[in-house]
Amino acid sequence: MEELKQSELGQKQPKKKSLKWLWIAIALIVVAGIAVWCTLNAIKIDGTLDSDGKVIQGLEKALTLGAFLCGLFLITTLGYMLGRITIKGVSLGTAGVFLVAILFGFLCTLIPEDMPLLGNFHLHAKDALKGISATTNLTLYKSAVQNVGLVMFVSSVGFIAGPKFFRSLKQNFKTYILMGALIIFSGTAVAVACSFIPAIGSKYAAGLLSGALTSTPGYSSALEASGDSGLVTLGYAVAYPFGVVGVVLFVQLMPKILKADMNYERSMLRADALVTVEKKQELFTCDDFGLMPIALAIVSGLVLGAITIPLSGNGYQEGAPVFSLGTTGGVLIMCLIFGHFGRIGKLSLEVPAKTAKVLREFGLVLFLAGAGVDGGVQLISQINANESGSMIVVYGLIIGAVMTIVPMVVGFLVGRKLLKLPLLNSLGSITGGMTSTPALGTLINTAETEDVASAYASTYPISLVLIVLACNLMIGLIP
Repeated sequence: MEELKQSELGQKQPKKKSLKWLWIAIALIVVAGIAVWCTLNAIKIDGTLDSDGKVIQGLEKALTLGAFLCGLFLITTLGYMLGRITIKGVSLGTAGVFLVAILFGFLCTLIPEDMPLLGNFHLHAKDALKGISATTNLTLYKSAVQNVGLVMFVSSVGFIAGPKFFRSLKQNFKTYILMGALIIFSGTAVAVACSFIPAIGSKYAAGLLSGALTSTPGYSSALEASGDSGLVTLGYAVAYPFGVVGVVLFVQLMPKILKADMNYERSMLRADALVTVEKKQELFTCDDFGLMPIALAIVSGLVLGAITIPLSGNGYQEGAPVFSLGTTGGVLIMCLIFGHFGRIGKLSLEVPAKTAKVLREFGLVLFLAGAGVDGGVQLISQINANESGSMIVVYGLIIGAVMTIVPMVVGFLVGRKLLKLPLLNSLGSITGGMTSTPALGTLINTAETEDVASAYASTYPISLVLIVLACNLMIGLIP
């Protein structure tokens, strides 16, 4: 009888396989049908045929959107393939998406705008100088993709770290403040020293500092304090790539250099982040995937991040420096709070671990793709606009690399030798101190545990505040 059942099962397997391909074929047909329907409606609503029978406006919009989507997923595909290349156990990981995006942004500035079909991929480098974009593509990459990705990543990190964050912060409050302060101070010290070099100056140095520490709020603060200087933007664009890749490689190399026992390091990290689990009550859950709590926390965080505080006696007058947590800081703090409490009354705010992990990875990819494309366009446009040409970029690459390496080394030595932090706590704190979103994603994969997010989240806020103040003060006090 058993042999008969096995033979029957064996006969049924090909049918299941054929049904699988049938459903795939149906899904592809449905997707193709939706794409055609959207294109036809775009033409019907936004455009018509001119006297020569050429489709105008509507089809152009559809093709531009299609080029954007094609570019985004092409960057993701090639970026993951590049990130997968491993040399002696070290790989770029998700940071490969960033490097491919930079190259993609640069190449898109070279494509003639009037070229058939491929012209839809064109990105205007000249408009990047003014901080605007005449094409839908660059606007989508810079504003929509980058910001949405950043919010998704930060919110997922907040919910992952939230349950353990406040207990860990209470135990290591002084430690994380010291780590964050030392990392920012050492990077700022290098920037201040370099700002006295005639070819550099404070504006370019501030841009390099914000790029080396991958701090968008720091860059925005420096840009505002400098009166929208192109030197700040150039410094940020030059230093940002190594700022991303440098920290990603650092968190992978240090465990290998020290020949660390990762099982032991994970146990030390878990012991440090141990939390007393309370008895759960029956709560009302809006959805099984936890999307409602994330959405609510993001809205609350955006409101918090929009609050500005004057940094001078001039109050809110135009040009006066102000401080705000921004999108990143506001969303991170609110998601940490939501993740910590886990409920509002009888309403559950819990987010399943699988949902948080998927949002973290997807958000990181979107952020790196958007930031990379914009960085590639900005880099070329700023080089062409600057009088010193390529030499100022060479200086910036060297100085920016030093600004990235010195804070990491200082933070690691202080964390390990002076504060006696476990390895993964030190590395997690360094990713927070360097405000490096991609490096945290890499560290989580390297450590094979989400617990490192607590050290990142504990150090990040103090570093965020200090980098904004440092960039403001540099431009304000140094000629």
